[in-house]
Amino acid sequence: MVDVDADVIVVGAGPTGLMLAGELARWGVQTLLLERRPVPSDRARAGGLAGQVVQLLHYRGEIERLRAGRDTDRELPPRFPFGGLQLDFTRLEHPPMQPMLMSQRRLEELLAERADEQGAGVRRGHEVLDLQQDDDSVVLTVQGPDGPYSATARFVVGCDGGGSRVRDLIGTPFEGTTLPEVERLAAVTVPDSVRVLEDGSLDVADVGRIPFGYTATARGVFACSGTGGRMSIYTAEVESTGYADDAPMTVAELDESVRRVLGVGVPLGEPLSMTRFGYSAKQADHYRAGRVFLAGDAAHLFPSGGVSVNVGMLDAANLAWKLAAGVQGWAPTGLLDTYDEERRAAADRVLLHTQAQVALRRGHGPTGDALRALMSELLLDEQPLRRLGALLAGADVGAGEATSPVVGAFLTDLVLGVDHEDPRFAGFLGTGRPTLLDLADRADLRDIAARWADRLDVVGVAFDERPVDAVLVLPDARIAWTAAVDEPADTAGPAFGDAVTDWLGAPRTWP
Repeated sequence: MVDVDADVIVVGAGPTGLMLAGELARWGVQTLLLERRPVPSDRARAGGLAGQVVQLLHYRGEIERLRAGRDTDRELPPRFPFGGLQLDFTRLEHPPMQPMLMSQRRLEELLAERADEQGAGVRRGHEVLDLQQDDDSVVLTVQGPDGPYSATARFVVGCDGGGSRVRDLIGTPFEGTTLPEVERLAAVTVPDSVRVLEDGSLDVADVGRIPFGYTATARGVFACSGTGGRMSIYTAEVESTGYADDAPMTVAELDESVRRVLGVGVPLGEPLSMTRFGYSAKQADHYRAGRVFLAGDAAHLFPSGGVSVNVGMLDAANLAWKLAAGVQGWAPTGLLDTYDEERRAAADRVLLHTQAQVALRRGHGPTGDALRALMSELLLDEQPLRRLGALLAGADVGAGEATSPVVGAFLTDLVLGVDHEDPRFAGFLGTGRPTLLDLADRADLRDIAARWADRLDVVGVAFDERPVDAVLVLPDARIAWTAAVDEPADTAGPAFGDAVTDWLGAPRTWP
């Protein structure tokens, strides 16, 4: 057995890396988290969470803690931008997308607290310089504040962003397209010459009403929203100018961009947060190379905002328990490879809708207007709106991989037929372990589950109008198996045993 400094080294302390470190430490996996920046970034980036990751955090019993700790008490209805359109999910009984506003800086602080509580602290100012691996371990050369050193782990996960050093060191191609667009996003105070209307639109003196949401013009895309004493301004335009990652954006720069894109000026108050960024559509050829894995932006980049943090945190939830199984020695053959298969499939779906958004927002003139008008008409109907919502939420990946139409998909409110954040399901995945969710008090299935008590939880929920009798739920809320309502024990039992064996390996001992 090789001596290691940690079971798993996570490189990069953004939301993906912090989520992963906390998940691993919850399993008792010795985890080391390295971040090259000496202090957390204060750049304004993601503005919150939405989609399947919110559902997962509810199942983990953690959503209320995050909600209570966020840096805003603003609540927004489930309306989301899509390629210059506005998707309104308020008309649906079970909206597939629910927003939770929070700055990325605060999200990272809360995830860092979570990881630290589990015993996985962050080493900041530690940059990975080199990586070598063999069949048993990975050795990193790291530049720390006190000089270079080596760190050895059983596994390494690169969560170090689109310019990932880990990805480069393992030689994984990262091909795709970088868009010739510059995106600017800012929150500013509301000046006296601007009035925020109830629907979030802006009434600007000498200009008139500027509608809430996205406006596509021949020169780019403009968006605005307002609430209380603040307003958010966004522009996207094609530019040949290159900007350094750490070059700050100014109010004057934003004002000039607004005038170019919108054709008129919008008075801007004092800056509260400002950022400039670009978009790419890229995906790593593979997410695993031996004992090294990629997650988050190191594995994929998307040409639309509002998705990367959510997708990366789901990457972490998918990978963590599988690495724990590898460290603890009970992973069945091929389990670690399912991470690449499942999360690449998820990223493919995100690339599909984000690249479609590029076409929608960049289409100008009569043809672009016609495309957006047609999409807007289609989305007045519930079925296409719900389908697109599931795609945005990341909840439609993998359904129909087995005999049940929901096996391989995520466990959602709609699958269960319950309201959003139904309290009966709060915390049922709280340990981060695979779980048999028993909705019909199936003693036969509980007896079988007891054989895997060291790695499988059983949770019972009283449910009269249940959609199924039982669900085998993986730690990222994917459905691995279901028992139909009143399915006989002589068919449900063997099928359940096979499913658990496939995912969790043989039990320690059979009764």
